[in-house]
Amino acid sequence: MIRITLLGSGNVAQHLIKAFTKSETIEIVQVYSRKKENLASLIDFDKIVNDFEDLKEADLYIIAVSDKAIAEVSRQLPFQNQIVVHTSGAASLDVLDIKNRKGVFYPLQTFSKSKEIDFSAVPMCLEAENTFDFHVLETAAKSISNVVHAINSDQRKALHVAAVFVNNFTNYLYQIGHEICEEHQVPFEILKPLIQETAEKINTLDPIDAQTGPAKRNDLTTIEAHLDYLSNENQKNIYKIITQSIQNNGKKL
Repeated sequence: MIRITLLGSGNVAQHLIKAFTKSETIEIVQVYSRKKENLASLIDFDKIVNDFEDLKEADLYIIAVSDKAIAEVSRQLPFQNQIVVHTSGAASLDVLDIKNRKGVFYPLQTFSKSKEIDFSAVPMCLEAENTFDFHVLETAAKSISNVVHAINSDQRKALHVAAVFVNNFTNYLYQIGHEICEEHQVPFEILKPLIQETAEKINTLDPIDAQTGPAKRNDLTTIEAHLDYLSNENQKNIYKIITQSIQNNGKKL
């Protein structure tokens, strides 16, 4: 049984609470939140603290806060030589205070409070300063996920940048598609099978082989017709940039 304390009450913290609560090998000792009511529906109220001095001993302390707050939270912890990790994809190991043993417990997934997640399929990217601490992280990760990787800080930075492209940027393109449909009174739902098929293709094809469309075909007539049709300058500029990048096959624009 691994005894865990979580520090944070945002999206990642809340999903981790739900996942760890279902695990038979994890005990959540406490959760730190400045506003206890934020977590009252997820865990016994007596386990929620809003003062660092009230933190009890645990095997693992997981800081699940915004990147800019990680260093300050780790600095305020009133103990030393414990395993303290953060959940960030972008922050390095070094943002954590040196008084404790440092590590990273990064779930590579997009989290929204209103959307349930199957944590067993979430890749867990782990980093630690020594073998023993890594084993603790690995055991905790495997209690909630079937996909666990050792990923160092530089690799995690690459993963995070890649994730922004495949998730955040892609979702923004969905937003643009939604806006275009709404403007012309076309149901966005018509596009959902296409979105699903596009996502499923990369299970069997490399993205470069799955690419289709007018830019891939160098269909200049269709490209110009699309640009003439778009009245929103932001949409038009994004269309131009992505089209040119596809035509150049990722080479410098």
